[in-house]
Amino acid sequence: MPIYMDLHIAPGISAKDAAEAHREDLKIQDEYGCRCMTYWVDEERGSAFCLIDAPDKQAVREMHDRAHGLIPHEIIQVNSNVVEAFLGRIQDPDTFAQLGDADLKIFNDPAFRVIMVNTIADSKLLRHKLGPERAKKLGSLYNSSIREQIKRFEGREVELKGDDFIASFVSVSQAVQCALALQKGLHIAAELLNLRIGIHAGMPVTKNNMIFGDAVKLARYLCFIGKENQIILSSIIQELYRHDWQKLMDNAQIKGISPQEENFLEILLNTLEDNWNDPGFGITDFAGKMTMSKSQLYRKCIGLTNLSPNSLIKEFRLYKSLNLLRSDRNIAQTTFDSGFTSPSYFAKCFQQRFGLQPLAYVKDF
Repeated sequence: MPIYMDLHIAPGISAKDAAEAHREDLKIQDEYGCRCMTYWVDEERGSAFCLIDAPDKQAVREMHDRAHGLIPHEIIQVNSNVVEAFLGRIQDPDTFAQLGDADLKIFNDPAFRVIMVNTIADSKLLRHKLGPERAKKLGSLYNSSIREQIKRFEGREVELKGDDFIASFVSVSQAVQCALALQKGLHIAAELLNLRIGIHAGMPVTKNNMIFGDAVKLARYLCFIGKENQIILSSIIQELYRHDWQKLMDNAQIKGISPQEENFLEILLNTLEDNWNDPGFGITDFAGKMTMSKSQLYRKCIGLTNLSPNSLIKEFRLYKSLNLLRSDRNIAQTTFDSGFTSPSYFAKCFQQRFGLQPLAYVKDF
């Protein structure tokens, strides 16, 4: 059966409240074909998350409704291995309190996690730029270094689709210190690899249908606007790290963005995600969807990304074209699927940006 994780928004919930609700679920789970695996409760943020093996989402809703009336606000299907990678467990923790009731396991284990996303240059582009042997050595160094630092700072590696390296941390300090150690340890190699690190935090279930989907997405967006060997921190990370933030202010290789910049970044890149493959999408449409004048959009884009809106559209399309070319698409199909109107213009832009022709990219070096 599929496994689901749900979100209960419950201001004022206590660890005991969550334990009692979970106990009620266990009493009737068999009647709904469910298996209640475990839960997380966050008293500070007034939320709880249940992990349930169930036939479908409706069975989860009906079981909760009958057991205690706390119907989930959101339910997403999850992979148990990914849940364990992000949160460290898929069953009740070994340590808990028993207050009076022998069958009432009480534990306060928040599901809030700090997410670190690391991106480097495309592997084929690295081989073209540095040569196969050097690129391979740098790739091996990067992989071993990041795993070493994640382990050192008690993080957990998360394997998701894509080339990004994603890690989950309980502590903001651990995540930031891990990023700084990786940056320092790789040194010149980080610049050659075009390493960029984005750090954000959030809950496992939101309106996004992927576990920690919103947190991972924003961390990736932070990487997109970062420079070579730069760490970009979201506004919530800066707030949670405020006691030590002043120590990092003189480090040019670490940068924080404000809540206003973060909001603009999300809207900006969400708009590009929705429209990048439309050949007719240009600056006028861009400004319209952003509900801004062209001049206002230009100023804000330059301020946050150092790119004009037109350049940003082209940059976004070129990076998307790499994914398309890796999926064995031909050059002509990739041209139009990535929003370009002419194969010759696409090839010219690709050459200028990446230093080789698209045809050379699809071949093995």
